[in-house]
Amino acid sequence: MSKTSRHVSETPATQFLKQNKVAYTEHTYDYVDHGGARESARQLGVDPHAVVKTLIMEDEAARPLVVLMHGDREVSTKNLARQAGLKKVAPCQPEVAQRHSGYQVGGTSPFGTRKRMPVFVEATVLDHEHIYINGGRRGYLIGIAPRVLVDLLGAKPVNVGLEA
Repeated sequence: MSKTSRHVSETPATQFLKQNKVAYTEHTYDYVDHGGARESARQLGVDPHAVVKTLIMEDEAARPLVVLMHGDREVSTKNLARQAGLKKVAPCQPEVAQRHSGYQVGGTSPFGTRKRMPVFVEATVLDHEHIYINGGRRGYLIGIAPRVLVDLLGAKPVNVGLEA
């Protein structure tokens, strides 16, 4: 049973979605350090495959990019680099990721980021009818149609998921 009753004050992500007239649902849970998407899925009673994590990574020139991946999968950075036409992709240090996104790690949303960055989405995320993605604060997911990722963010589908 997902906890949807507690309203969370606006974040840059929810402001962005409202400005673009995107419908979303709010889902709060008790944030657990290093719990990740699996923990939020467990608390909300949803499939971890439908929870999408937002990862800030960087290329060989330290240019940031966003990767959206199923909560129960890892990212093959080698495959991502190849499919994105880059030499190398690696996760950013948490403080660097926060500077790029404007969000605290654990509360990173792909919407309303401080810097505009290229966005890559695991192609099978787009097969879901409904996904849960961070709303810009720890312990706060929003439910949206995955098409929004392509329509609003220009997310490029890639096949880079690995079993976690």
